[in-house]
Amino acid sequence: MEKSENNLLKWLRSLGPGMITAALVFGPSKMTITSKMGAIYGYSLLWLVVVAIFFMAIFTTMATRIGVATEQSLLATVRQKWGRGAAVAMGIGVFLVASSFQAGNSVGVGIAAGELFHTSPVPWILFFNALAICLLFFRSFYSVLEKTMIFLIVLMLLSFITTLFWAKPDAAEMAGGLVTPEVPEGSLGLIIAFTASCFSIVGALYQAYLIQERIRINPAVRHGRNDSITGIILLGVMCLIVIVCAAAILKPQGISVTSASDMAKALEPLFGSNASAFFLIGLFGAAFSSVIGNASVGGTLLGDALGLGSNFSSKQVRYLVALVMVIGAFVAIRFGKLPLELIVFAQSVTIFVVPFIGTVMYLVANDASIMGDKVNKPFVKVFAGLGLLIIFALALVNVKELFFNNPLFK
Repeated sequence: MEKSENNLLKWLRSLGPGMITAALVFGPSKMTITSKMGAIYGYSLLWLVVVAIFFMAIFTTMATRIGVATEQSLLATVRQKWGRGAAVAMGIGVFLVASSFQAGNSVGVGIAAGELFHTSPVPWILFFNALAICLLFFRSFYSVLEKTMIFLIVLMLLSFITTLFWAKPDAAEMAGGLVTPEVPEGSLGLIIAFTASCFSIVGALYQAYLIQERIRINPAVRHGRNDSITGIILLGVMCLIVIVCAAAILKPQGISVTSASDMAKALEPLFGSNASAFFLIGLFGAAFSSVIGNASVGGTLLGDALGLGSNFSSKQVRYLVALVMVIGAFVAIRFGKLPLELIVFAQSVTIFVVPFIGTVMYLVANDASIMGDKVNKPFVKVFAGLGLLIIFALALVNVKELFFNNPLFK
């Protein structure tokens, strides 16, 4: 009995990095995309969640093994293998993408809290960004980050499961959507957007840093259990629940959504203010976790690229994380949303950075001289290679949409 309890505690303690990755990837933009998928196409795109989560799990576990196998950060390995220029380009690229998209997370926090308390979003944007910056300067920020993210994941799950209870989805249609791949006419844009955001290479990459942060605090973790799969499965569960709720509630009513908060507005006349409030609490959890997580990715990678440190023991890294939050809050308050020019800039950087990061992770994890007995096995080599093909295909589609079909470039 005592042995079982010890094993359970060890497993719970091993969940931290995977839960942080899940929380930072599941942000307001993911909620908007999944709400649209359900509202427009019902249950027919549920299978896509399973596919995207499978490839996300492959790359997240690969990053976990890289973090455990090496004594130095991933960018230090890149610097050693391909030179300083490659490491600096990778770090700056991730920082620019994180900073550009941070405003969307701040807007999400402001809207969720503002609509819950019927106030302007601006004070909430200021308050929660200030709170996030204060958390940064706790002595053991990683422990605070881990506990905060696990709390927010539990909060989101409770909110969405409660909404699911109200929605009363059709079980047979749900099962059909999960096991029967279908591409409805006109759905390609949402399929690409969901795959690119759920199969997040930058999120997976950060796993290598998170696991090394745990090892820095407790060196015994290097030889213990490190479960990154559970967090990624929970990421998939949250995506599935939001799609199912939108399919059960919005599609039959013909209600379209342009943002995740629209879903909350649609819930109120159908199920009352409590249903709307529960969904807004879930949106708040998604946005606030991404405010902290997304900024942590950008600040840590830039700090590592510039040689200022690769973990939260470095004050400079914490200042850079705070800088991402300040940039996001400023843009959110100044423009009220993510400006189109900033979206185009972030997507332009992403097109080049993400395939580069994916390739770097794949090559490092295949290198037995770096990885030792944690080198990629044949199964991972095949499916991670397939994942890379998907990443490059998405980049090509984005090049076409961004530079040839975008009014800003005509």
